[in-house]
Amino acid sequence: SAALRTPRVPVWLCSLSGRHGVLFGTDSRLLSDWKSQRTFHLYFYSGRQEQTQTAHLTIDTHSHHWEEAEREGPCSPGKRRSALEMAIRTKWAGATVSWNGTDPFF
Repeated sequence: SAALRTPRVPVWLCSLSGRHGVLFGTDSRLLSDWKSQRTFHLYFYSGRQEQTQTAHLTIDTHSHHWEEAEREGPCSPGKRRSALEMAIRTKWAGATVSWNGTDPFF
């Protein structure tokens, strides 16, 4: 089927440090309209027992590093990023990733 070769929504299979998961979006415009890539939502599911619900991520490709530093606050762990965030940045360099209240786990 052509739909298997050309998905209608963006889907990435992730293998990071020997762990696997699925990163996906629900907005088909993300595949074809660069304007929709400014701020958008992705979802991540690893299937691991400790993950009870799909993580909802907000990706901002036009954020500035000083804005992110202000949000992190003085007690934050600094520049450490999760492996999933670093993988997302291979497609959207410099993007900030908000886990929307979920502790980064992948």
